[in-house]
Amino acid sequence: RFIAKPCAINLGIQDSGPHRAQPNAILEKVFTSITKSPDGKRLEGLSKQLDWDVRKIQRWFRHRRNQDKPTTLTKFCESMWRFTFYLSIFLYGIKFLWSAPWFWDTRQCWYNYPFQPLTSRLYYYYILELAFYWSLMFSQFTDIKRKDFLIMFVHHLATIGLITFSYMNNMVRVGTLVLCLHDASDFLLEAAKLANYAKYQRLCDAFFMLFGIVFIVTRLGIFPFWILNTTLFESWELIGPYPSWWLFNGLLITLQILHVIWSYLIIRIAYKALVRGKVSKDDRSDVESSSEEEDATSNSTKGVFSTSSNGSNRINGHVASGQWPEE
Repeated sequence: RFIAKPCAINLGIQDSGPHRAQPNAILEKVFTSITKSPDGKRLEGLSKQLDWDVRKIQRWFRHRRNQDKPTTLTKFCESMWRFTFYLSIFLYGIKFLWSAPWFWDTRQCWYNYPFQPLTSRLYYYYILELAFYWSLMFSQFTDIKRKDFLIMFVHHLATIGLITFSYMNNMVRVGTLVLCLHDASDFLLEAAKLANYAKYQRLCDAFFMLFGIVFIVTRLGIFPFWILNTTLFESWELIGPYPSWWLFNGLLITLQILHVIWSYLIIRIAYKALVRGKVSKDDRSDVESSSEEEDATSNSTKGVFSTSSNGSNRINGHVASGQWPEE
């Protein structure tokens, strides 16, 4: 309210929503009382009643649904909050872990386990991360809805479960590595969203490509060969098959499966950008486009993200779309 909104206004982002549907009492009553997405039979009946073309009625319902979607200003403020947190917590984590011996030698995560001291800096790092992901768990029901809602719900459950479980079992050393690794790319995704909402297309494309590279390297390279290696093999070698070994690694493998899904989404949008030179629609977009709008978009929009899609993002988060996979 006091930081993000003034920044958005200075960048020329207006607090205005999508194109409003033409006022129509009959269609409005159907929309509010019966269905927001009428089937073919109901469309034919409305067409005869109003003497409107079916395509025109479909377009009206698209516009009407979009009226209830959040504005670009709202989405900008949400992304700026997340960018601020992800960047701050990543810098804090790097500063903290740089002097930690287990950052350079993962076997240190298991020496003297479980009798390892919990320092105040480590404690605050954990509590801040846990509080943030709990906030995401609750706010996802009121925030901007995306098509990857279910995937994000599973992700938040797995993340909260891992943070809580590792804290209760004093696996905080390896836990800090997991947290820092995930934060490394998240702030780049939010930066790409901010640039997209502000219509800085080249900057948006650059941030997204950088995000894609960092995401794939960290989630498909470093995570399995560094994190999973120490939790699956080094821990077994140094402390044996402790009782929670299966649950702990099961949650980590669940995260890895999500990493693969999101990496596929990132690679797909990057492929479209390279081959076609543009992506006209965010697969996970929270705003629908009419056929006319889609035609205009495909003819006029260049770059990885289409600003005509009302600032919708994809990788959320998710670039958090089918194209912004947000984690």
